[in-house]
Amino acid sequence: MLGRPTSYSPRGLTTPRPGAFAARRPRSLLARAFARNSPLRHMDWILVVVVLGLTAIGTLLVWSATEPGLDAAGQDPRTYLKKQLLNVAIGLVLMIGVSLIDTRQLRTWAPFFYGGTVLALLAVLTPLGSVVNGAQAWFSLPGGFQVEPNEFGKIALILITAMIFSQSHPTASGGPRVRSLFIALACAAPLIGLVVVEPALGVALVLVVVTATMIVLSGLRLRVIAALTGVVAVIIAAAGGLDLLKDYQLTRFTSFLHPSQDLAGAGYNAAQAKIAVGSGGMFGQGLFHGQLVAGNFVPSQQTDFIFTVAGEELGFVGTIVIVFLLGVVILRALRIATRADDLFGLLVASGVAMWFAFQSFVNIGMTIGIMPITGLPLPFVSYGGSAIFADMIAIGLLQSVHRRRTVFE
Repeated sequence: MLGRPTSYSPRGLTTPRPGAFAARRPRSLLARAFARNSPLRHMDWILVVVVLGLTAIGTLLVWSATEPGLDAAGQDPRTYLKKQLLNVAIGLVLMIGVSLIDTRQLRTWAPFFYGGTVLALLAVLTPLGSVVNGAQAWFSLPGGFQVEPNEFGKIALILITAMIFSQSHPTASGGPRVRSLFIALACAAPLIGLVVVEPALGVALVLVVVTATMIVLSGLRLRVIAALTGVVAVIIAAAGGLDLLKDYQLTRFTSFLHPSQDLAGAGYNAAQAKIAVGSGGMFGQGLFHGQLVAGNFVPSQQTDFIFTVAGEELGFVGTIVIVFLLGVVILRALRIATRADDLFGLLVASGVAMWFAFQSFVNIGMTIGIMPITGLPLPFVSYGGSAIFADMIAIGLLQSVHRRRTVFE
């Protein structure tokens, strides 16, 4: 006869044992979310909180940078705020979705994502693409939205390179075979070449630096890496002699080397950026109170030059907070890389770390005059849908690598 669990004693049937139904009691939603086998329990929450902080600061800066111009033009002053909030929301969904994917599945899907990205980069160079600021790098969508495929090229490069080296049969020394190096370079070449054709020099530089970092960390012999470095140096020298760079790109480099020679032209952006950053002092003029921001003295101040808005309105303290948070993201990525349980995870996390580190350095550097202007956005802070989506997907990749490590601890 079925009934409730009971205990027996010499005196007969007793009442149910305490805790007999404890295992059957429905757990609360919070308890289930952080159960031992729950994905949320194995997330790097420090990384999540820091990313949320950066996106919150960036959204406020984008709003402050665009409100005066839109208000003066009689348009909705919250247009960019609404778009950026939508971008961040979609980005968070992408981050969560990617973080729940096992790294073994990511390795399987890498060729498909790579192939789709190459096709998108080819399509954007056709009449389907739109030209903005001299570069044919966008797909125009209804509602004023745009998609920039080269941002996803960074993710495709990291995934395909990590897959190639992690699946290579090791040599006697334990490192990957040279054949894997040639395959990785053959996969990186179309991405870099198509981005250069657009042209998007800043993104191309990121791809080159990330590729070099992952090759060095793959375990190849030093003599192979040294030979490859010599070949790349020759190619760069040849590219300079063949005049492959556009005139405006060369002008950006010359204005960086001699900024005072063309203050009315190419040197204007760099000069105004430094003035804006320096005018904020220690604590800044306050959000929505920046005079240079309101006067739109710095072009593209909601995208490439968002750091100038932070400098003027948040001051030195605000900019240091942004730099500190970006540093935490990079350090957490490196920590995940060092703790990864396979070469694929190590290379993915290292590639993401170098991507964020190099792009942040170039973006901040060009606003304070130590780097040439290359048109790279500041990760998580600058306005832009494709950039935010790619950044959040990269965080999802880090979380996926982190989860695989902690699940087996």
